Amino acid sequence: MSIDQLVSSHRKFLAFLEKRVESRAVAEDILQSAFVRSLERGSELRDEESAVAWFYRVLRNATIDHYRHRASTERAHEGWRREFASEKAPEAELKQEICQCVSELIQTLKPEYQEALRVIDLDEGSLNDLAVRTGITSGNAAVRVHRAREALRKQVRTACGSCAEHGCLDCHCKPGAAAN
Repeated sequence: MSIDQLVSSHRKFLAFLEKRVESRAVAEDILQSAFVRSLERGSELRDEESAVAWFYRVLRNATIDHYRHRASTERAHEGWRREFASEKAPEAELKQEICQCVSELIQTLKPEYQEALRVIDLDEGSLNDLAVRTGITSGNAAVRVHRAREALRKQVRTACGSCAEHGCLDCHCKPGAAAN
């Protein structure tokens, strides 16, 4: 395969893609991916076929793949939108009861986990808020939140037993049992 031919035709390839996709940025992404793919699959080039003609075929296939992926993503997003639109928030009384139970269990966690859950889940803050407040990176904040949720989940299982697995609308668990 003649890499020089492909590189010298870069602008033509980009123009070809720009006519077929929604933006120059998308065209550039597809072109970069196609260049990588062509290096990996260059052995598919037949002797009688020119490298440029073969690469146009790669670009057409990459464009088709782009639209398939986009359609798939849009279907998934539409499904999520419908799901969230039908979600109902718990009644205020039930939410208060759940929050009291969870608040008591949070007290049994390490202080940094308590703070992480308060900032992110109870106060609906962001990972950046937690990172700034605690002096850590947002990546470390994400890890801390994950570990805090796992620790809380373990405490809920200990305190609530089967309610933690199957759900419970009348919380009379014994949060103190989790501290033991």
